[in-house]
Amino acid sequence: MSSRISLVLAVVCAVLSTTHANGQDSGRADGAELERPDCAPRIDRARVHVPAGSYTLGAGARYAEEGGERVVETDEFWIDRFEVTNAEFAAFVDATDYVTVAERAPDPADHPDIDPVLLTPGSAVFGADPETGFWWSFVEGADWRAPVGPGSDIAARADYPVVHVAYEDAAAFAAWLGADLPSETEWEIAARGGLEGATYGWGERFRPDGEWRANVWQGAFPVIDTGEDGFAGLAPAGCYMPNDYGAYDMIGNVWEWTQSPFDETGRTGVIRGGSYLCSSSYCARFRPAARQPQEWDFSASHIGFRTVIRTAPTDE
Repeated sequence: MSSRISLVLAVVCAVLSTTHANGQDSGRADGAELERPDCAPRIDRARVHVPAGSYTLGAGARYAEEGGERVVETDEFWIDRFEVTNAEFAAFVDATDYVTVAERAPDPADHPDIDPVLLTPGSAVFGADPETGFWWSFVEGADWRAPVGPGSDIAARADYPVVHVAYEDAAAFAAWLGADLPSETEWEIAARGGLEGATYGWGERFRPDGEWRANVWQGAFPVIDTGEDGFAGLAPAGCYMPNDYGAYDMIGNVWEWTQSPFDETGRTGVIRGGSYLCSSSYCARFRPAARQPQEWDFSASHIGFRTVIRTAPTDE
C-alpha cells in the first residue's frame, strides 16, 4: 500500500480539486449572505435503482486517463441517493468502535525513511498557511470528527457528507451495512442518470438557464470561493437538483471512493465526481467521465463516498 504520509507531504501535487480554506460555510467574501438552494429532506439509506442493460460511458472525456466512449454491460444495482453523512458514519462508529485511518498513527515499519516522531494521526486539509498561502497541508488531529483539525467539530453538520475517510474506512462502513462501494463503471452509470452522450450529468451546458447544478468553486482559485452556487464550502447532502435516477450530488461537493484500481498496477484506487471546490479554470473534473487516482490509505477534507447493493432491497 502506498504511503499516505508521502502523499500528504507532496501536498497531493496534482490533486485536481480543493476544499474551502476553513472548511466552514462562512458566507461571501464581500460579507453578503449567500442565496442557499433548497436542500432535500434526508432519508437515511434511501437508494435509487439503476436497471440492468447496456450503457455508453466516457462521453465528454477531456484527459487521457478518462478514455474514450465505450459501451458496457451491467446488472441492476441500487446506489445511495445521498452521499454518506456525518450522522450515518457516527452511527457506524458508535456501533462498532471503528477507528479511521486518519485517527491511527502510521506504522513505522511501513515508513522506514520517516522519523517515527513525525508519524502522527491526521489528514490532509486545504487552508491558509502563512508561508504557502492557500494550499494543502498535513494537519495533526484532523479527522472526520474534526474536519479542519483540533478545535473544529461537526456538531452542526449531521447532514453534511463525512470526509477524511480512506478507502478502508469507506469499505468498512459499507460492509457494516451489508453493502459495497460502487465500481467505476457503476458509479459513472449512476452519475449519468440515464443521460448518455452528455458532457455533464445534466446535459451539455454547465449552467443550464444560469442554474448551478452542483456545488463547485466560483472565484479566483485557490484564494476565493464566492459561493455563487449557494455554498462557499461543503454543502449538506442533497442541496442541488438530482439526476434522472434521483441521485443527488454525484457531481461536485465531495470526491467519492470507488472500489476500482486506477490502473493494472493496483497501487492506487479511483475517486470520482470532483469535489465541491473543483474549478472550471483548474481541473474541470466535475464530469461523469472524470477520474482521479488516489492512494488507498489517503484521506482528505474533500473525499467522501456512497454505497451500493446489487440485490433488491427488502422494501422494493
